[in-house]
Amino acid sequence: MDWLERTAKLRQWTRSGTRAPHKPLLLLYALGRFQEDADSRLRYSSIEQDLQRLLTEYGPPNRTTPAYPFHHLVSDGVWEVRTDHGHGSPGSGVGDLRTTGATGRLAPELRAALRREPQLLERMARLLLDLHFPPSLHGELCEAVGLDLEPAQAEQLSAVRRQRDRRMREAVLTAYEYRCAFCGYDGRIGTVPVGLEAAHVHWWAFGGPDDVANGLCLCSLHHKLFDKGVLGVDDGHRVLVSQRFVGHSPAARRHVVALSGRPLIGPQPGARPVAAEYLAWHTSQVFHGDPRP
Repeated sequence: MDWLERTAKLRQWTRSGTRAPHKPLLLLYALGRFQEDADSRLRYSSIEQDLQRLLTEYGPPNRTTPAYPFHHLVSDGVWEVRTDHGHGSPGSGVGDLRTTGATGRLAPELRAALRREPQLLERMARLLLDLHFPPSLHGELCEAVGLDLEPAQAEQLSAVRRQRDRRMREAVLTAYEYRCAFCGYDGRIGTVPVGLEAAHVHWWAFGGPDDVANGLCLCSLHHKLFDKGVLGVDDGHRVLVSQRFVGHSPAARRHVVALSGRPLIGPQPGARPVAAEYLAWHTSQVFHGDPRP
């Protein structure tokens, strides 16, 4: 059985680039718990808060319940659910999962494969990260689910992975004249820029192209906040700051809150600005809550 192919083809509700990372997040969490204790069962009522935090932090802006992936991941053949009454899930109702003592864990065949081939766990985890989340979030997401992965290797994990265009970074940084489009940061060591990154507006993991019209040159801080949904860009190319962001220090006010309404810096004349379709995707799928006035 090709577990990498099965991992890549998790059945998810999707329409026009809509994010639905419920199953990938649960599977990452389960892999982390397997790495910690290969024989443990995960009682829904005990891990519900953990899963809800993951969905709130790394899921789409609309509120969703962890009961959905806990029940439906079974259909992908990588997960099993049992209750106090025996094998099988009672459904996707939160009350049913709680009252029946529902527990879940990786499917028996997958657990056996992970024991036979220890590297499989890491390859599955990296595939899930690559397919569903931007690179800026991979490290902290691994910490959040308790996964301990070795440094990434530049290997082709599966034929289903798209290849990134390595030229995009240089093209985007050039278009924005090596300055953060939000704050203007332009640090260098000698002639080498430091702390500047090319951010995909419509995430590459969800079909966003490696194209200047889908990119922003951002400093490391603002790239991270952009991918977390704290920052966004409106259709007038002005910076959005989420009302959900809370920061009382002078640094938080200066580097985040004060950006609200600020026009983007760049791109230079002749370079394509971010296309409206990619901004609309980010606003609907990543940006959290309402923008500050």
